[in-house]
Amino acid sequence: MNCLIKSIYAGLMIGIGGIIYLSLNNPIIGAFLFSFGLLTIIIQQFNLFTGKIGFIKTKEQLFEIPIIILGNFIGTFTMSVMARIANLPISADIICFNKLNNNIFNVFILAIFCGIMMYLAVDNYNKSKNIICIILPVVIFILAGFEHSIANMFYFSLAGVWNIKAFCYIIIMICGNAFGALIFNYFKEKTNV
Repeated sequence: MNCLIKSIYAGLMIGIGGIIYLSLNNPIIGAFLFSFGLLTIIIQQFNLFTGKIGFIKTKEQLFEIPIIILGNFIGTFTMSVMARIANLPISADIICFNKLNNNIFNVFILAIFCGIMMYLAVDNYNKSKNIICIILPVVIFILAGFEHSIANMFYFSLAGVWNIKAFCYIIIMICGNAFGALIFNYFKEKTNV
């Protein structure tokens, strides 16, 4: 139950990051402020799928991944509902249209890049305790258009575009995020970097 609660908290924080990003006209400032979500998640030790998947060491940790994804979805969905109830002047319609009309292979590649960025954000922060190590990868993944599965859960929920295609795209993004983080970690450990 603790794992699920910490995962819901992480989803809520990503939802807040998404609200901040969508509230601003300047994408650079929006991307910078979105990083508040990941900063809070790492410092508070909440469970974010993209921050945990690259560091799986045991079967128990692996079995927690579906719970983390579920909790992240509950948190992001809750934030999207609250944003609509509060009638916030934000929209994810254009973002979702662009994401869902991209080639699925491109989406997978962009998700791999995001997985690498999230792995580096957590790993570099754990080694340095410097918050810049968290902020910069977030700014990079947003401005570069990399696909973050959990952030996209928030955007899809806010836009109300959930259907079979959106679900399949999220699965592809989850797989890409995982592949990026795991393969980067694997080669890093093999080369003892």
